[in-house]
Amino acid sequence: MAGASLLTLLDDIATILDDVAVMSKVAAKKTAGVLGDDLALNAQQVTGVNADRELPVVWAVAKGSFLNKLILVPAALLISAFAPWLVTPLLMFGGLFLCFEGFEKLWHSKAKKHASGDDAPKDAHEALVPAGMDPKEYEKQKVKGAIRTDFVLSAEIIAITLGVVAEHPFMTQVVTLSIIAVVMTIGVYGLVAGIVKLDDVGLWLSKKASSVARAFGSFLLAAAPKLMKLLSIVGTAAMFMVGGGILTHGIAAAHHAIEAAAVKAGAVTMVGPLLALLTPSLLNLVFGVIAGALALMVMSAAAKLMGKSAH
Repeated sequence: MAGASLLTLLDDIATILDDVAVMSKVAAKKTAGVLGDDLALNAQQVTGVNADRELPVVWAVAKGSFLNKLILVPAALLISAFAPWLVTPLLMFGGLFLCFEGFEKLWHSKAKKHASGDDAPKDAHEALVPAGMDPKEYEKQKVKGAIRTDFVLSAEIIAITLGVVAEHPFMTQVVTLSIIAVVMTIGVYGLVAGIVKLDDVGLWLSKKASSVARAFGSFLLAAAPKLMKLLSIVGTAAMFMVGGGILTHGIAAAHHAIEAAAVKAGAVTMVGPLLALLTPSLLNLVFGVIAGALALMVMSAAAKLMGKSAH
């Protein structure tokens, strides 16, 4: 009798593991786009710190990301079980927050350039610390900002994964969400660490005896600052695309309008498939920029009103 019970238990475990493997693959495919945005955003978030502080900053943000997911996974399971109607409003708020942060970053960047007349930093490690600010305090702010952004993107990853496993047993949901949370975090911050240290690898290779190694090292040294600048641009654009996409997905009229626009774009001769693929992302980006601008206006007006009332 005990042997039969053990075999039944092992069979149940095998079934759960099989389901988890299948669901994890499906969830990984569905969250791949968000993973790309997460990578671009976080690589961009750690730019501007001193070269010797890059890896400690990446590690600090990675620890924050693990903590985010330690909060999000149980919260998602509880919300799914007891208040599934909360998922969409929370995602909408997160999407609006991403748009707000993206537009605030653009606005402050424009204001700094206008005030100083300076161009962007000329190399990957040139200090971006605002005048008069303590570098350690600046680093703390960068880490906090990166962890806040990670929280929103992690919430979307968890929500997408939850949607994939929603109809499966509770244990399958728990294990799948946990696997995706861990794998995504290690994947993103492992790649971010590699990207921010590209120039150091290039410098190391440029001192080797091999001419091929030296040539590749010189290429990496030249490419690193350009890649970081590109990631900064892509990361900001990703804020608007991800945030705008969350918002439009939650607004039925906007979602249907974007789908209709993609269908029309797909009907264009020769380049139709490409336009159909790009149109939703571009429209989500535009929607995200507008939403971010409106959010910043509202927040600025509220701050002024609170300042006046304080006086």
